[in-house]
Order: sequence, then C-alpha cells, then structure tokens
Amino acid sequence: MKIVSLCGLLGYGYSEESLEAAFAEKVDYVGVDAGSTDPGPYYLGSGKSFTDRGAVKRDLSLALPKALAQKAPFIIGTAGGAGSRAHTDWLLDILREIASEQKLSFRMGVIYSDVDRDYVLQKLHEGKIIPMSETFPLTEEAVNASTRIVSQIGVAPFLRLLDEGVDVIVSGRACDTAIYAAPCIHEGYPEGLAFHMAKIMECGAMCCEPVAAADVMQGYMYKDHFELEPASPNRKCLAARAAAHTMYEQGNPYLIFEPDGVIDLKNASFEQMTERRVRISGAEFRPAEQKTLKLEGVRKAGCRTICVGGINDPLTISRFPEIEKTVQDFVRKNAKLDPSDFSLRFRTYGGPESSFGVVIDAVGATQEIADTICSLARSRLLHCDYDGRKSSAGNVAFPFSPSDVHVGDVFTFSIYHLAVVDDLAETAVSHIEEVRS
Repeated sequence: MKIVSLCGLLGYGYSEESLEAAFAEKVDYVGVDAGSTDPGPYYLGSGKSFTDRGAVKRDLSLALPKALAQKAPFIIGTAGGAGSRAHTDWLLDILREIASEQKLSFRMGVIYSDVDRDYVLQKLHEGKIIPMSETFPLTEEAVNASTRIVSQIGVAPFLRLLDEGVDVIVSGRACDTAIYAAPCIHEGYPEGLAFHMAKIMECGAMCCEPVAAADVMQGYMYKDHFELEPASPNRKCLAARAAAHTMYEQGNPYLIFEPDGVIDLKNASFEQMTERRVRISGAEFRPAEQKTLKLEGVRKAGCRTICVGGINDPLTISRFPEIEKTVQDFVRKNAKLDPSDFSLRFRTYGGPESSFGVVIDAVGATQEIADTICSLARSRLLHCDYDGRKSSAGNVAFPFSPSDVHVGDVFTFSIYHLAVVDDLAETAVSHIEEVRS
C-alpha cells in the first residue's frame, strides 16, 4: 500500500514536480496535517487559521483532483489550524469552492471534535481528568471561562468513515499520527508499524536531506515493515534522519504514546535500502490500559499592544535590568490602574556584546488599557537615566512608525488535560455529505 504525505502542514506548500512524481504510480491514500497547538492558544480562541487561505487553497487545488482520479481517499486532520468547528467549516468552504471551480464531485466525511463545558465539568466531577502537569490543575472556574474546547481524537473516528467508503475526510482536532495510521489499520496492517510510519510521515519530508516540511513524502506499507522515500529526486531519506524524527516531540525515545495505546520501538530497526529509501521494522503496539483523549480549551486573557525596539550601545545594554525596573516602577505609579487589569513584560533578545532587541509587551483588560501601558513604558524606556550614562537621550531605536502595534485579543490555555473516556470516538460527531460541482 502506498500513502502520500503532501507536506508537513497544509498551506506550507510543496513542489508541483514532487506531486507529479508521487502520482506517477498508483497512490492508495493521501494525507496532510492542517494544524497544531505550536502557534499558541490565540488561533483556537479567535477561530482563525494561522495558515493563509490562498496557500491552503493552492495546496488542495493541486492534490485533490489527483487523489480523486486515482480513487485515493484524501485525509485532512486538525482543519483550519486549531481544529474547532469554526476552523473545520472554514476548510470545508475552501473544498466546496475548489469542487465548484474544477467541476469535482465526491463523498466527504466530516468529523467535529469539539466538546462543551458540561462535558468537561462532568469528567472533572467524576474524577476522570488527568493533569498533564502538576502545576496546571483543572478547576471549575477554568472550564466555565473557556470559550472553545476541542478534543484531540485518535484513529477511531477516521476508521468509521473509511468503512463508509468516503473520498475525502476533513477532521477537527486530531492526533497527527491518526491521519496516516488510520488507513494502514483500515487495510489490515500491523498497528505498531502503522503508527510508527505515521509518526515519521506527518511532517512531510522532515526525515530527508535536505530537510523540508514543505515537500511530498511517500510511504510504502508491507506486512512486516514499511519503506520511506521522498517524491523529489533532489532529496534523500536517510536512516539516521528517520530515526531522529521518530523521537520528535517524544519524552521517551523508545515509546510513542497515542490515545489508542503505546508504540514500543525497542526492537525497531532502520535500514538504508538505496541512496534515497529507508526500510523500517520492529515497532510493536500495546493497547492502552486506560483510554484517554487530550482536551484543549482557551479563555480570553485581555488585549495586547507591543512595541519593538533595538539598542546598540553596550553601556545601555549592560544597564538594562536597572532600566527595566525603573520603567516598571514608573508605569505602576503613573498608570493609576488596578494592577490586576494589566501586565507589562520586556522580552529581550541578544546582548550583552551584540545588538540588543527589546519588545515591550503590554496586556490589558481592554485594548485602551494595553495601549496606555505600552505608551507609558515606551516613553519612559526611551528617556530613562541610569548609572554611568553620558549621553543625554535616546536609549532605544524604533524601526517602525507608528511604534506601537495593536495586536488585539489575547488568549491563554485554560484546559490542557487528559480526559478518561469509555470510547475513543465519544467526542467525535461525524456526517457524510455529497459534494457536487
């Protein structure tokens, strides 16, 4: 069985030549991850995608007709960047638009993985919430303050839609591995190999040299092993790279934890078959003793204004801790605001021997408060005196005018916990629609 990964993330792009090479032979399944929590909680809270609509449409427009022509089910996970219903609907609109423009028709399975506050509260009251960090317990207040909550589903909801014979699957928040493991498991291949291949493929050609999330990767599944080869003839899949990416984002180099179970890699082997192709075997699957799904929820934390500056003077750089304290004290005394209504941080980069970057980061209960705090901090920083100073003005240079940037709403994670579940598909709501040109 051959499965194709378009790229590390939908909208990152890929080479058209690589896509053509991948489809020059029969493709059985196509997959692409479309989201992540890496860009932070803002995108889940705002309902916006962190990838550009035009870039996402380009990636889909090229690959979708090829997948349909070869009857290769096309699986997309964590739609719209964060995977909520709003993000999923955003991506569905793009697919329908492409279908209309290119005169395409297909059966599309849709999976929503949102959960409501009552669901989480019930789990909390039943003692079925597991903190992922001892410093981040879950409280009723945090749940009630959450504006959006999603569950990170595994392979189960994908398998149910594949059983229905759909042409395209668009999923809300999902494990990256589920996109590629589900079709392999659906076809009867060993779960250990399926999840191991999925773990490496979900980032596109990141296991290659040169490394690239923005290119096409090919996986070939067999009964007792799988093989990986980039679609581009200009890249090489290397055993060392594949082994390294196996450990990507993992706390244990031998174990990969998924909602469905644990993939044991103690007996895994990586063999360089050709200059560009690697054979991998040995992964074993152990079903989870306790079924869990990760919950991700966010709440609004205020509004943000920032100001970017640079400092080149070595003396000013060396005195910056003193300057920062002076500015912080000045703002607290002059803002005439409740301290709980704002926060002020200085994010610094570089130094002390080189040029020094500073970002004034002001967050307020309202945009007006954030603007005020940033303005006070910027003006005081610019003219702040310090021991040993010889110049009369100008501590910092601002590269932009206006100097203050209104970032807008700020969100923070309110829920980042595991929920014990009876069924790994219990949070998934699925339906099938007929898309007609």
